[in-house]
Amino acid sequence: MLNTQSYIIYPFRYLLSFCLLSFCLLLSQFSFAQKKESNIGSEEVNIVKPYTPTISDASKIQESPVLDDDGNAKKETINYSIFSFPVASTFAPAKGKAEGVDKEAQEKFYNNYATFGYGNYGNLNAELFVNKELGSNDYVGGMFRHFSSSGGVNDVPLDSWFYDTSLDATYGANYDTMSWNVDLGYQNQVYNWFGLPTDFGSTLSASDRNSLIAGIDTKHAYSGISLGGKMRFNEGAFKEAAMKFSHFSDSYGSSENRFYVKPSLQFDVANQFVKTDFIVDYVDGSFDKNYTNTNTEAVKYGFTNLGISPSFVIQENGWNVKLGASLFYSIDREGSNNQFLIYPNINVSYPVVDDLMIFYAGAEGALEQNSYMDFVKENPFLSPTLLIAPTDRQYDIFAGLKGKLASSVSYNLRGSYNNERNKALFRSNDYTENTANENYAFGNSFQVVYDDVRTFRFSGDLKADFSENVSFAIGGTFSSYKNSFEQEAWNLPAVEVNSSIDFNITPKWFAGAKAFYVGERKDLKTNTDLMPVGSPVKLGSYFDVNSHLGYKHNSQLTGFIKLNNMTGKSYQKWMNYPVQGFQVLVGANYKFDF
Repeated sequence: MLNTQSYIIYPFRYLLSFCLLSFCLLLSQFSFAQKKESNIGSEEVNIVKPYTPTISDASKIQESPVLDDDGNAKKETINYSIFSFPVASTFAPAKGKAEGVDKEAQEKFYNNYATFGYGNYGNLNAELFVNKELGSNDYVGGMFRHFSSSGGVNDVPLDSWFYDTSLDATYGANYDTMSWNVDLGYQNQVYNWFGLPTDFGSTLSASDRNSLIAGIDTKHAYSGISLGGKMRFNEGAFKEAAMKFSHFSDSYGSSENRFYVKPSLQFDVANQFVKTDFIVDYVDGSFDKNYTNTNTEAVKYGFTNLGISPSFVIQENGWNVKLGASLFYSIDREGSNNQFLIYPNINVSYPVVDDLMIFYAGAEGALEQNSYMDFVKENPFLSPTLLIAPTDRQYDIFAGLKGKLASSVSYNLRGSYNNERNKALFRSNDYTENTANENYAFGNSFQVVYDDVRTFRFSGDLKADFSENVSFAIGGTFSSYKNSFEQEAWNLPAVEVNSSIDFNITPKWFAGAKAFYVGERKDLKTNTDLMPVGSPVKLGSYFDVNSHLGYKHNSQLTGFIKLNNMTGKSYQKWMNYPVQGFQVLVGANYKFDF
């Protein structure tokens, strides 16, 4: 049964709700209309409420916000004093004043100097360097060097004096985009073949031995002249070029010419450095005689090496990688042994611990041009009867660690394996005691022999600047050789160690010392009158200590004393060639301008 009362009440309730809603809306509209008519405020609605977030608040990130609201007016008292002018102006002058008080005046630099020293054994050392600027870019300079000795080596029956004099001149210019210079040089050297075997003349009578020795003219003179130059460019792909021509000769009719040019290009490809080195290296020469004096014509040699070495560098995630190769074509002018050779040119480095430990590795190789002049620089007691040929340095594979143990202490550890074909080795010449021999054929000279040598080497260096007044360095190399044809790797030491220290005692006094150790080597000495084949001879190791002490009278004049071979040992660097004993050299250095 339906409830009729519900049908009456519900419509009435709906009608009452509708009437109330309509009345509220009408009242609200009337209220707004009354506020607008009374001109109470602007159309900005409720801006003084405590919570009024709007998008426009983002403008408050400005350093100097503009706030017009009365409710936020108190925020305008914020003072950004960090940017105030008075703070900056009072801080800078105080710092500058302190630096000005502590700064020391720099010592005047002089462009020229002269050095002169004289000591026992008649040792004379002289140097003169002059340099003059011609205008704002050009300059001219010259260098004179002389070192000589009257000999005096103990227990040597032949003359042991020598002298070495050189004169160099240069002219060049420096510009913003490039620099260049031209060099002219001359050198004259005289050495004596005084290194007779210890048992020389043992089969002769005393008078015959003395007569034979008296008839030996040991003097051997060298002279050389050179002309060369360099160019460097700061812009463009062409970076630098070096070239040199030299003529070298001796008092026995030997003659050699050498010319090389080495240009270099560098440019960017895909944000990577690409560098290409070129080389043209030419040498030719002749010797009047071979060692056995059986030739009817001069002994000639000549090689032209043409090379190109492209490489590019990649730097990524701390890695520094150089990838490249070297290509050479060697032309034998006197023979038919022309060769085309390829060598690696790879270097990789990575900072394991910033600059404290840097790992590096690589593989390199090259065709090395040998010359009579270069051999004489290493060993001046050669016979003028050599065989000259280039050395094929097939590869040198290496790896190591370098870095800093402290801000003033650096180190470098390196291990390598090197394979060389036709490596030049110095070996003593065979000899007889025949009076008809040449002056260099009495066991008192050296020849050059070639062998394929594989070398495993480990080296280490440590350098430290303990302070501005004390510096120290030490290094060593340990090598193991394996050769293919010769009995030994002649005159190559297995151990080499060197060390040096320099320090300033006072602002006026300074001193330093150097020491080096060279391990045992082997050579071969054969008297073919007594035996057809000799056996290797061991050369003892030696230790040498040198030191110096100086007094700085003023910024221009300095006096010094040098002490060499302080142990006094007449050790043999080359077989039967002992060095001078304890040596003292006293001199002065003077700096000047003109």
